[in-house]
Amino acid sequence: MKFKATYIYLLAFVLLVIAASEFIGIQSFMVGNIRINLLPLVFAILITMVLGVPVFRKGLLKKIYSPDNVGFAGKYLIFIMLPLMARYGADVAPKLQDIFAVGWVFLIQEIGNLGTVVLGLPIAILLGLRREAIGATLGLGREGELAYISEKYTLNSDEGRGVLSLYIIGTLFGTLFFSIIAPVLHGLGFSIEALAMSSGVGSASMMTAASSALVSQQPDMAETINAYAAASQLLTSFLGTYTMVFLAVPLQRLMYKLFVRGGNK
Repeated sequence: MKFKATYIYLLAFVLLVIAASEFIGIQSFMVGNIRINLLPLVFAILITMVLGVPVFRKGLLKKIYSPDNVGFAGKYLIFIMLPLMARYGADVAPKLQDIFAVGWVFLIQEIGNLGTVVLGLPIAILLGLRREAIGATLGLGREGELAYISEKYTLNSDEGRGVLSLYIIGTLFGTLFFSIIAPVLHGLGFSIEALAMSSGVGSASMMTAASSALVSQQPDMAETINAYAAASQLLTSFLGTYTMVFLAVPLQRLMYKLFVRGGNK
C-alpha cells in the first residue's frame, strides 16, 4: 500500500471526530415515558455524514473526502474489526461457565438471527437489490457480519456496500428503535425478563438502549434487567458467528438462487 499525503488529513479528521463525539457523550431525553439514549457512536456518524454532504465538501474537507480516502477507509476497515472480534473472544472465554448456567431458554433466541434472511432477503430483492441484499440481510449488519462480508467479498464489493449501509443505518436508527420498542412491548404486557433477554441482539449500542429504557420503566428490577441483557448479549456474541456461518449463509445462498435467476446477478 502506497501511503498518500491525503491519508494524514483523514486520520487527523477521524481523531477530531472521535474527540468531539466523546466530549458530547451519551445524551438521553424523554419522549413521554420512554427514555431514548444517543451514544457517542451516533454523533460520530452524524458528524461525518453531514460534513460529507457535497455543499460542505470544499477546501480541506474536499481533501478529506477524496476518492482515495473513501476507498482507503472501506478497504482497510477490516484491520479495525479484527481486533474487536478478538476482544469479543477474550470477553467470552472467561465466562463460558456462566453462559452454560444461564439455561436453554437463551439458545432459542439464536433462531431469531435467521429472521433477517427469511424475512429481509425477499423484501430486499423485491425492492430491486441484488448482490447488495446478501450483505444487507445476512444479519443485523453489526461487527460479526461486517467482518465476515469484508473478509469474503471486501467492503468495496456490492455485498460490502450492503452490509456497510446496514451498519450505518443500524447505528443511527437501531438505538432509537430499541429505546422505543422495548418499553412499548412492556406496556403491551410482555414480561420484563423476556424483553431484557431479547435485548442482546449482538449490538452493544442496541442492547444498552433497550435495557436502559426498560430500567427507566422498572428501576426496582435494574439488576435483573442488566443481568439478563448482558447474558443474552454474551451468548449472541458467542454463538451468533456460528449461527451465521453454518445456518444463515447456506440458507441465504439457497433463497438467493430461488429468487434471482442464476443466483449471481
